[in-house]
Amino acid sequence: MLRVSNLSKRFGDLPVFENFALALPRNGFSVLIGPSGCGKSTLFDVLTGIVDKDGGDISLHGTPVTHLRDRSAYMQQKDLLLPWFTLLENALLPARISGEDMTASVRKAMRLFNRLSLDGFENYRPAAISGGMRQRCALVRTLMFERELILLDEPLSALDAITRRSLQSLLLMLQVEFKKSIIMITHDIEEALMLGDEILVLSRRPMRVLERFSPDGAKLRRLDDPRLIEIKTYVLNLLQQELAA
Repeated sequence: MLRVSNLSKRFGDLPVFENFALALPRNGFSVLIGPSGCGKSTLFDVLTGIVDKDGGDISLHGTPVTHLRDRSAYMQQKDLLLPWFTLLENALLPARISGEDMTASVRKAMRLFNRLSLDGFENYRPAAISGGMRQRCALVRTLMFERELILLDEPLSALDAITRRSLQSLLLMLQVEFKKSIIMITHDIEEALMLGDEILVLSRRPMRVLERFSPDGAKLRRLDDPRLIEIKTYVLNLLQQELAA
């Protein structure tokens, strides 16, 4: 579905990544994990056209594209809900921006609110609800974009462990039930092992892929699986060696 090859970006004399490659099949879930500041978020900015790439190729469904701005939905670490809007009004922003029929869009948003257990909170403002509920509203807004490809930049990092686990299940629902293809950045190795079809371990700058793993087993995977424990230990050691180099 998505193929990136020889992608490069630098800011002045600082190379962020060089010859970066990524292949994501349709309905795949790829997870990127690497040291802080290695260039993961910059990669998403380049993919979505927020900043220009210096070189390399991006193709979607076999067709070369300059960027994925109008072909993907991008959910960042912060929920970015507008505080003066209700949750429903926030969720409807993509429909308003694209000029879609609002009656149909409201019906769709209400179905998603029900599916993500937000029904009854449509008229609440973000300050009146929990962080987990705000992230679920951000997921609703992401789905309202009607894009097959979803980019997630540490969407769960600010949440407590229990809320985080429940939202991990919702991310899998995005992939399976809504037939989305997902690329996610995380610093949590266990989260990567639970969710990823493919895990890419990244180096410090200039960012490159150190290792790729495709864990076995149905998701959410059991973290007491000996094979996953082995991978987690190996990845931790790999990242520690990278930081110490």
